[in-house]
Amino acid sequence: MKRIAFFDTKPYDKLYFDKFNDNYEISYFEGKLNKKTAPITREYDAVIAFVNDDIDADTINILADNGIKVLAMRCSGYSNVDLRAAKDRLTVVTVPAYSPYTVAEHTMALLLSLNRKIHKAYNRTRDFNFSLNGLTGFLLRGKTVGVIGTGKIGQAVMEVLGGFGVNILAYDPYPIDDESIHYVDLEYLFKNSDIITLHCPLTEKSYHMLDKDAFDMMKNNVIIVNTSRGALIDTEALLHALNTEKVAGAALDVYEEESDFFFEDFSGMVINDDMLSLLIAHPHVLLTAHQAFLTDDALETIAKTTYNNIDDVLSGEKCKNEVVYKSREYSKK
Repeated sequence: MKRIAFFDTKPYDKLYFDKFNDNYEISYFEGKLNKKTAPITREYDAVIAFVNDDIDADTINILADNGIKVLAMRCSGYSNVDLRAAKDRLTVVTVPAYSPYTVAEHTMALLLSLNRKIHKAYNRTRDFNFSLNGLTGFLLRGKTVGVIGTGKIGQAVMEVLGGFGVNILAYDPYPIDDESIHYVDLEYLFKNSDIITLHCPLTEKSYHMLDKDAFDMMKNNVIIVNTSRGALIDTEALLHALNTEKVAGAALDVYEEESDFFFEDFSGMVINDDMLSLLIAHPHVLLTAHQAFLTDDALETIAKTTYNNIDDVLSGEKCKNEVVYKSREYSKK
């Protein structure tokens, strides 16, 4: 029986991967995959990893030297993988579309909660404080929402947004052929959107897409939503924009330095990250810990697709979800 080393394991991972496992012997490791933990993969055939593992060139080389044939990312993103190092050494596969509507619904939950101060109202009423002071929101209908990234998740977000009666602007460097989508350039989107929501991968070109210059172009009191990748936003620039009230609020499911913190319990501990501490403490920020993917449907799809990917590679078949290194597009931030 082929053996799989599974890293950064959480209880919900084990539940779903055990449920749909018919062919493999799996060793679950709670630690993240990196150059320090990679040596334990000797005598395994495949590795399953996640978005916040540190899969740099050193890690890739250890995996390849240990005979690992496939690195299966149980997520859509792979910006944490050194594809250059993996080229011709092992196959990297992903789960490109586990549940677009799962992420779209969490995007809307964040936006609506931030706008109508649901999180603040919840905390108040638990203390029997029923004052409405400071809980005023705005009418979403008629507002202009800029959607950056029109892949499957971006399309799902636009579909959900349509039911709220908003105007939608879209930007994508690779637009799809759909006349119903109103594509504009990025500068136009920045200048004309009341709300901006991010649904694009992290690349060299998209890294810190929302920086000081971008915020300066935006409308006053713009709302920012990010359920994609943390490093799409320059956190320092976002905090400045929040403090100067250029940005009225930010709803975030990701953070650019999240790999050291997210998915773990640090309650009662000192967090040595000033930017994260400032975000959490800011009255106009709503932060969740990269949970937009976390539904039963998505976890089932992730498990099934990951197994199918590994089946294809280990059997010598071409895997449709293989990530191919392209030198002109590659960047490791």
